[in-house]
Amino acid sequence: VAEQIALVDQAIATRPDAVVFVPVHLTELDASVLKLNAAGIPVVNYLNRLAQGRFVSYVGSDDYRLARDVAAYLFRHMGGKGDVVMMEGVPGAVTSRERVRGFLDAVKEWPGIRIVATRAGDYQEATAKKVMTEVLAGGFRMDGVLSANDVMSLGILSALDAAGLRVPVIGVNALPEAIDSIKSGRLLATVDFDAMKIGCMATEAAIRHLRGEAVPAEIILPVQIVDRSNYQPWDRPLEQRECPRWESVVR
Repeated sequence: VAEQIALVDQAIATRPDAVVFVPVHLTELDASVLKLNAAGIPVVNYLNRLAQGRFVSYVGSDDYRLARDVAAYLFRHMGGKGDVVMMEGVPGAVTSRERVRGFLDAVKEWPGIRIVATRAGDYQEATAKKVMTEVLAGGFRMDGVLSANDVMSLGILSALDAAGLRVPVIGVNALPEAIDSIKSGRLLATVDFDAMKIGCMATEAAIRHLRGEAVPAEIILPVQIVDRSNYQPWDRPLEQRECPRWESVVR
């Protein structure tokens, strides 16, 4: 948080024409956004939705729905019963909060599913690996793992591999590394929450606003579960992936 506050102050000093902004915390960047507003700098908020401040547009995805849907995918794979470990992201991040809410609401719809442990992996691979190693050392039985992003899923898989365990794990983001894990059968599924595409749309929203064009107050990109049956369109490095056409998202 302190680093991002300092970066916003540096950005304001350069007098940009617009800012596309993904906050690292739900509320602790409010004062920074108000500074941007006071400086008359248009702001497009993306990924983590802020409640305070004025914005040209919010660009993101439905974190609650994608989490609920991919959790249900895991539970169906498990036959509708079993013990599950849940790995949260950064506790203060809106994406993590909404994904956890989606996971938990999905559990309510499956009486045979039980959450046996919940931990925060801070959206980091090394942290998730360490935390999952601790969970395994605690003797928790698990039949599946809900992970709030792909990076943590990769750490979870490393911890499971080290323990000689094969447990179905889901993630979120459809990162190239996650796609590789799906192809090899290690990761069960992920969701096309593509931060690159969202960043593309947020930047284009800022450019269109500066051109004087009308921009929707909210732009929500569609989500899709990705597994071994349909991973091919995502089986490309990020450098080879393309920004979506504005007209394909904004109608």
